[in-house]
Amino acid sequence: MSYSTQQIRIAILDLYEGHENQGMRCLREIINQWSEVNELDILCDEFDVRGKNEAPDLSYDIFISSGGPGSPIDTIGSEWEKQYFNWLQNVEDYNNNIINSNKKRVFFICHSFQLACRHYNIGTVCKRNSTSFGVFPIHTVGDAANEPVFEGLNNPFYVVDSRDWQVIEPNYDAINSMGAEILAIEKNRPHVPYERAIMSVRFNEYFIGTQFHPEADAVGMRMYLLRDDKKENVIKNHSEAKWQSMVDQLQDPEKILYTHSHILPNFLNTAIGVMAE
Repeated sequence: MSYSTQQIRIAILDLYEGHENQGMRCLREIINQWSEVNELDILCDEFDVRGKNEAPDLSYDIFISSGGPGSPIDTIGSEWEKQYFNWLQNVEDYNNNIINSNKKRVFFICHSFQLACRHYNIGTVCKRNSTSFGVFPIHTVGDAANEPVFEGLNNPFYVVDSRDWQVIEPNYDAINSMGAEILAIEKNRPHVPYERAIMSVRFNEYFIGTQFHPEADAVGMRMYLLRDDKKENVIKNHSEAKWQSMVDQLQDPEKILYTHSHILPNFLNTAIGVMAE
């Protein structure tokens, strides 16, 4: 069944700066599969935010802003960041204008999520004590049970996490004043004296993001980890036990396969449902 006969315009903001990654492949595949299942006419364009200082205009209906390498702090004041936040402000201004009935939805992933949290002063963005890499449980909090993008997920649910940075120490004054809400937090680690990171935030009615990678495709990720060079790299930087754990968990249908098939498809369904109305 088709949601709408109109063409749906989707922009992917690529923050990988040309670095090898699985994220962009996964995003393309999710969007293509989703459009085929729902018999939608879509146009999907990609914008090289950090490499070419590109940003989409307001002709797009849906925006997905990717993960990426490096520090979300060191780029403060850079030209691409100015362009990025100018784009974000334009989308926010458009949505705040009551004349515009078809609101524009934005999903922030990992590095983009850190930038958005810094921009809106959601919490402290800082370097982790050690790299988070693997398949981990994420715990929902607050009103997450009523969040359409999280519909169908268990508590906890499992995600692919790969980051050296984090968002901690929620600024509840800023969160409450802008009507934002924390939806998920990091797994509990009682054996270490560190605060749990914020893993998902609904910034406003139209903007939502996750610190983890909801686009991660279990089958593709497993094939990636089985490559000799990637296996060697993971074992060198983490351990053979970590590599084996990831390979095993990527085959579990209740973990990454489940998250992959819910969060971003739910986000896209929500966006199109509102547009169709």
